[in-house]
Amino acid sequence: MLDKLLIKNAQWIISLDDEGNRYQNADLLIEGNVIKAIGKNLEVEYDTQVIDATGKVVIPGMVNTHHHFYQTLTRAIPSTQEIELFDWLTQLYEIWRELDEESVYFGSLVAMGELLKTGCTTSTDHHYVFPRGKSTELIDVQIKAAKELGMRFHPTRGSMSLSKKDGGLPPDDVVQTEEEILEDSERLIKLYHDPNPYAMCRIALAPCSPFSVTGRLMEETVVLARKYGVICHTHLAETKDEENFCLEKFGMRPFEYMKSLGWSGEDIWFAHSIHLTDDEIKEIGETRSGVAHCPVSNLKLSSGIARIKDLVDAGARVGLAVDGSASNDSSNMWAELKTAYLLQKYTLGQKGLSAEETLRMACRGGAEVLGRTDIGYLAPGMAADMVLIDFTDIAFAGAQHDPVAAIVTCGDSQVVDTTIVNGKVVVRDGKLLAFNEDFIATNANRVSARMVAAAAKRTGIDYLKSN
Repeated sequence: MLDKLLIKNAQWIISLDDEGNRYQNADLLIEGNVIKAIGKNLEVEYDTQVIDATGKVVIPGMVNTHHHFYQTLTRAIPSTQEIELFDWLTQLYEIWRELDEESVYFGSLVAMGELLKTGCTTSTDHHYVFPRGKSTELIDVQIKAAKELGMRFHPTRGSMSLSKKDGGLPPDDVVQTEEEILEDSERLIKLYHDPNPYAMCRIALAPCSPFSVTGRLMEETVVLARKYGVICHTHLAETKDEENFCLEKFGMRPFEYMKSLGWSGEDIWFAHSIHLTDDEIKEIGETRSGVAHCPVSNLKLSSGIARIKDLVDAGARVGLAVDGSASNDSSNMWAELKTAYLLQKYTLGQKGLSAEETLRMACRGGAEVLGRTDIGYLAPGMAADMVLIDFTDIAFAGAQHDPVAAIVTCGDSQVVDTTIVNGKVVVRDGKLLAFNEDFIATNANRVSARMVAAAAKRTGIDYLKSN
């Protein structure tokens, strides 16, 4: 018999369905991991668990389309706070050389825990650092952490194959050979990828960037991915430095270079996509390529502001993302949502994205980027992924007129009361259920301190001193 859960008497249920339905003083019934019905005074059987949602707003779980979980262990490091991307990476690679299974595990718990507590129910992650001499099964560790927390997870098998000695940016001992990368990519697909509806784990393949992988690896990766029907991801057009690198090394702009390697289409999505021409935006839209919008990270690293409205209008699939915590200082989807909304107002005035369009990007847009048709909005037959927000909180006082505008523009980062993923409650009263949060934080802090101290001893850099 399927487990049944009734979300009863919600003040609002914001469906984000095709009709834009908003249900007031309504119920939502879950059977197993699927939404069964939405409506007023739903009749249920005696063995149905009930959550009293009086005073709550129910929204679809947000979908995070780009992250680097391990970077939660290297956020707010003084020496890396006031520098731009290439210098920032060069410093942090030295610390990331200390990554091992333990650090990846606790870094993943921190990142996913914070995401679940701030409105996100599905996340991808782009892990591309595999230090030589350490375990190569770091994606496996992330999948274990996601399963324990109860998060829907799209890990991407990231990679770097172009080190300093070959003209790339990363140190020699954090890159792998193309053969090692492709072999492990195939292993992960065969072992973990679930193509079925309501899947909790799907694998994607993700060479890191034009300045850290070879062209051959990009080509071979997309061929392998299409053989198995999985999607591909990489960084693109994040900074002017990247643009100059591609022009000098390949004689092409970043998107033109990606196209030449077979990287465009509905099975491809790019992180950032800030420095694009009008023609490139048009082509990304025409090919239905995807974009992960990372507004806070882009601001922190002075990378620029992506032309999100233009990309959406061109037909691109666009989702929201927190990016790595070392360039954001959080894994907070709520902060990302608000920043995305405000940035479009800043750049386009009142022609920017509305509050509802921004929330749709964070939910349905993210689902589209990841190729999912079973998450992103609330309707019968959809996966039971949702978030309950306490609309009686003082943060929403005086903002009861429009629940969507209130959610996007008001409140703080701790407004989530309950998070449900795949029909299971994973956050209650704003707290993770699977783990004691002090246990996660204590161990993450211990591992973080160990990594920074080891890197400082090896390099002589004082990471605790501001530039």
